Amino acid sequence: MNVAVLNSPLTAQDLVTPDFWLAINPDLHVMDLPFINATTPFNIGADLARKARELVVREGYFHLPGPIPWRLSIEAMRNAVGHLKDRGLSPVFAYAYDEFWVIFARLHHLIKAILGDDYMLLPDFWAWHVDPRAGEAGWSPHRDKGQRSLFPDGTPKSLTIWLPLSNANPLNGCMYVLPADRDKTYHTDNEWQWAPHLPDIRALPATAGDVFCWNQAVLHWGARSSPRATEPRVSIAFEFQLAKVEPFNQPLMKALTIPSMDSRISLICKQIVQYKHMYPLSPELEALAMERLSTSS
Repeated sequence: MNVAVLNSPLTAQDLVTPDFWLAINPDLHVMDLPFINATTPFNIGADLARKARELVVREGYFHLPGPIPWRLSIEAMRNAVGHLKDRGLSPVFAYAYDEFWVIFARLHHLIKAILGDDYMLLPDFWAWHVDPRAGEAGWSPHRDKGQRSLFPDGTPKSLTIWLPLSNANPLNGCMYVLPADRDKTYHTDNEWQWAPHLPDIRALPATAGDVFCWNQAVLHWGARSSPRATEPRVSIAFEFQLAKVEPFNQPLMKALTIPSMDSRISLICKQIVQYKHMYPLSPELEALAMERLSTSS
């Protein structure tokens, strides 16, 4: 099946061809093994690890502000998401590039500090390009997996990490959260009947390259942008879970996994299908994703 991308046909074979993606974003890497193998997670101190664990339980989220030693071009990653959208492709195709896997691998020690040593990557990730000129918004209020993702004592079984690749503020659609300790239906059987006291809602403005972690029961959403915003809100997210609990989704991947080209494209197509209720999707792109999944299963 072909899908028109700026009047050029896109085929299933294009999706697994590194040169196709490099032609769109030549400043990034695709299956560049020396680049991938040079990845080393950055360390965090004991005080930061303790603070992250405490806040993810008490308030439901943790913010690690920059500067962060990414050793990656956040600007090139941000531009890449825009280039994909300009060509009629879903922003989630950003995960065709090595950088979008490497950046989460570099957070290995932070993830371990919150979840524990034995964690897995979930096949749940996304990328957003919220355009103020079009009045776009992030995803509406939701809990990623709800109270089933918490142990009885409130510690998390799973975790979402959200990374802004642009500055994020109330005008271009930054994230908002209802802190867990102010959420009357958090970790209850009535968790889907939220009715927040408006002053308890908290905006999460951020600088490009910051890190946000939240447990998967906390209520959060992306705001609608304003035409007064000076730049789009571009961001990415990935989900993780403890290995010792039942999988929330499959296939799970070991920590620090950087998938092969075939695997990452299959995983991207899985995202397109499983999140079609959250993000606009053309019938042609959905059909191409379904074709890819049917041939790779």
